[in-house]
Amino acid sequence: MDDSLLLASLLVTALVVLLPLLFHLTKYLGVSSDNVRKGETVEGGIRATHKSAFDTFNVRFFIVGIIFLIFDVEVLFMFPWALNLRDFGLFAVVEMFVFLLLLVGGLVYVYKSGVLKWR
Repeated sequence: MDDSLLLASLLVTALVVLLPLLFHLTKYLGVSSDNVRKGETVEGGIRATHKSAFDTFNVRFFIVGIIFLIFDVEVLFMFPWALNLRDFGLFAVVEMFVFLLLLVGGLVYVYKSGVLKWR
């Protein structure tokens, strides 16, 4: 058997044996608390309310999320451009300014349409 294969199999075996053993040791040796509030469900600091799954949900959360994703993905297009700017030349700089102008125009349109205003 090859030495590196033997070493890899020993490491995998050690991880498979040691990780569960360490988890069980922390369960028995670690500090535990029997606080009643420990088992409560908390979402973002607000206690969970038990509502029906069919209750209405504010659509603005989804709209703001979609707008964020659109602008976030568009910003990702700028990184390869910035890395290869010297190779592209002046034409790429003009194209990026047009691209940024379109992004700013989209942001102005979203702001003017009132989507970002929380009523």
